[in-house]
Amino acid sequence: MKKKLLLFIFYFFLAAYCFAQSGGALHGNFQLDAQYYRPDSLIGAPDVKEKMLMNGFANFIYESGNFSAGLRYESYLNPLLGFDPRYTGSGIPYRFLRYNNDGLDVTVGNFYEQFGSGILLRSYEERGLGLDNAFEGLRIAYTPRPGITLKALAGKQRLYFALGPGIVRGADAEVSLNETFKKMADAKTRIILGGSFVSKFQKDEDPIYILPENVGAGSGRINIQRGNYSLNAEYAHKINDPSFNNSFIYKDGEALIVNLGYSKPGFGFTLAGKRIDNMNFRSDRSASVNDLLINYLPAMTRNHTYALCALYPYATQPNGEMGMQAELFLKIKPQKPLGGKYGTDVAFNYSRANSIDRTTPSDTNVIGVSGTEGYRSDFLKVGDQLYFEDFNVEVTHKFSSKVKGIFDYVYIVYNKDVIQGSPGYGTFYTHTGVAEIIWKITSKKTLRTEAQHLFTRYDKKSWAMLLEEFTIAPYWSIAAFDMYNYGNDDPDHRIHYFTGTVTFTKNANRFSLGYGKQRAGIVCVGGVCRTVPASNGIIFSVSSSF
Repeated sequence: MKKKLLLFIFYFFLAAYCFAQSGGALHGNFQLDAQYYRPDSLIGAPDVKEKMLMNGFANFIYESGNFSAGLRYESYLNPLLGFDPRYTGSGIPYRFLRYNNDGLDVTVGNFYEQFGSGILLRSYEERGLGLDNAFEGLRIAYTPRPGITLKALAGKQRLYFALGPGIVRGADAEVSLNETFKKMADAKTRIILGGSFVSKFQKDEDPIYILPENVGAGSGRINIQRGNYSLNAEYAHKINDPSFNNSFIYKDGEALIVNLGYSKPGFGFTLAGKRIDNMNFRSDRSASVNDLLINYLPAMTRNHTYALCALYPYATQPNGEMGMQAELFLKIKPQKPLGGKYGTDVAFNYSRANSIDRTTPSDTNVIGVSGTEGYRSDFLKVGDQLYFEDFNVEVTHKFSSKVKGIFDYVYIVYNKDVIQGSPGYGTFYTHTGVAEIIWKITSKKTLRTEAQHLFTRYDKKSWAMLLEEFTIAPYWSIAAFDMYNYGNDDPDHRIHYFTGTVTFTKNANRFSLGYGKQRAGIVCVGGVCRTVPASNGIIFSVSSSF
């Protein structure tokens, strides 16, 4: 393996050198995140033996005409707390060669891909979560005529600095009817149809059950646009796939996602719904957490950016959930009531996730018992258990040419027993208010203030937070915030989580140095989460691109 890797690197730089003579271009980026840790028993921060941990990477991509090649070097010495220790070490886990000509796009090596909405197949990198399920193999995309795109791939998925045991194969076709058929070229209604098929292969070496070695899944999708209206939907079905995540039951899986939207200047509305049933799809039936995911199941909730609003994020439940989300955007014109001189933006958002209805099959009185069909479920029936609910309102108003305010109210219902898999905690109810004021003092100086408060009678009770950030464009930014768990029942744990940072940016280079305490919790992006342990220490970051 090492010889093959060294050979690839040699050919990469040889090709880059040769093509550079004919006008090719090399570009990329670099990032290093390091932290010096101090033990802090009060917040639960462990004693880190190495004292300093580090995550770093560098991308190099060369392009010349129809040819491109790239590699990414990664180093974890050792991984920052909260990242899987299997990342420990250094290497080049991502490298590729790509050629594109006359509608044919061929990639060998590593690549990312997504079919449709991703509910059947999506490989991607989310560095903040430590997630990278890139394929290593072969990918082909072909456009035989305008409006038609065909894709096929085969490969294994990245598992830290190795590859998972399963082989994934997939094909996708998408047709834009208006581009493909001349009679529909000028039609007001635009229609795109698509379909995918994905299978995985993994040997059956289980001593107890007879497991399917080939698991196939298919999906169909449609996207319709007419004037201000849009509709897109995708349905996926997967054959029985007994695994660690579904307790080895022999039940088919399915997923349906539907989005309806309407927009015009000053007004927008979206309504989305989904149903997921036993749709955990991985290239290794024994994998868990974020390892070797073939598909992506969106959370269909607002991705909150304010710290206290994001204290209880939602994690998608692939074994079964029914959810919906509605969003309404309004722009109140200037001089109208509540509009003021500059106008006001208002956004309403509501999302909810419930269990699916489950009944026991005739051969057992226990739902989900291993080695059986598991359960049966009415497709249109919502389960009784509430997983998550989020209602929030955001108002953005410009008070003057120099002062703008953003105000949020967020109400969340959070079933910790289900979302975090921690039985015994129950369901939490929280109310959070946020006021952010941005004051443009001069053309180069800006002061941003955030005041946040979360009220709850559950978990660790209420929190308050204050943030100040002073920016001197284009180089300097100084920020400090304090997150205070003042409502904790234990007076000794009414802790101030203080953090201060200084950031310097020049052209494509950015340096950041800070010190602070990090509370223990979870971080989620689009319904995919990782656990973040408590920490105390100095944080250093540098990034650059070329």
